[in-house]
Amino acid sequence: MSSGRPTEQSPARRRPARTLGVVAAGVAALLAVAGCAGPAASGAGLERLADTTPAATGWLHTDGGTIRDSNNAAYIIKAASWFGLETPDCVPHGLWGTLTIDEALANIKSMGFNTVRLPFSNECLAATTIKGSVNYWANRAYNLEGKRPLDVMDTVIARAKANGLQVILDRHRPSSASQSPLWYTAAVPESRWISDWQMLATRYRNDPTVIGADLHNEPAGSATWGGPAATDWQAAATRGGNAVLAANPNLLILVEGIENQATAGGTWWGGGLADAGAKPVTLAVPHRVVYSPHDYPASMFAQKWFSDPAYPANLPAVWDRNWGYLQKQGIAPVLLGSSAPPWPPPPTRPG
Repeated sequence: MSSGRPTEQSPARRRPARTLGVVAAGVAALLAVAGCAGPAASGAGLERLADTTPAATGWLHTDGGTIRDSNNAAYIIKAASWFGLETPDCVPHGLWGTLTIDEALANIKSMGFNTVRLPFSNECLAATTIKGSVNYWANRAYNLEGKRPLDVMDTVIARAKANGLQVILDRHRPSSASQSPLWYTAAVPESRWISDWQMLATRYRNDPTVIGADLHNEPAGSATWGGPAATDWQAAATRGGNAVLAANPNLLILVEGIENQATAGGTWWGGGLADAGAKPVTLAVPHRVVYSPHDYPASMFAQKWFSDPAYPANLPAVWDRNWGYLQKQGIAPVLLGSSAPPWPPPPTRPG
């Protein structure tokens, strides 16, 4: 891959894994931002998350570039991904020691997050047993032994609710073995991608703890925005989003970008939304689309803008071109995905 970032198996992409204390040290985060001036984009990092946002009231919806709750109050999503249900373990990571599900969720909340992004694979959804190591004694309150990964997902969502957290479900991979640049593979066709999403939307449709569906993590490689049907992520996200909303019309539909943009060139996996303004994802249920680009620091991959002589003052223009304009122009909210610091310091501004 000529652009994007290292593979998930490379050292730079390894997920922090041994306790949920790693949230502060390296877990991916999602932040609703105002254009490209939000905490992650400004360079302030996870420490800024201490400015907590109260739990939302009821289901969320969009209003131009803003996310609002059922009382129409503006709401900021601050989410941390808890990995594991998308891996060959088919269980959230960290439960192999003395950590319990409630302790993990309390840890996430204590750092100012109000939402858990819960990645999963289609392979784990279909699995009949947990594959990874779990300290069942420490987690005996949840009766996990002998349960399916889908049952574990139920438990995490129920305990997130009890801890005052909401959940975004993230279809991270078709197979637990590796990322997929497109939303389908030979083993997991689009029909299964859609049917699994409809199953989940139906399963949790009476529980506003689950606020959103991140349709596919980091489209990359041959994925296009428009173009041939086999690679057209914009069209697929429209089909997938409509299928989810047919089962639960209250969910937010998170649509990530692509790597190789027609108008703005290569960027991160999932990071390119330069073409979404002219060709938006328009769903049958209005006020549901949230664009969720992924953008990373130079430690992840040496993108060309990091070697620009103007760096880091050039970054706001890069962000605006790729995704920031969507929120600034009121087209749709932007929920920015990134990893932990170090981000570069914000550019010095006069005055």
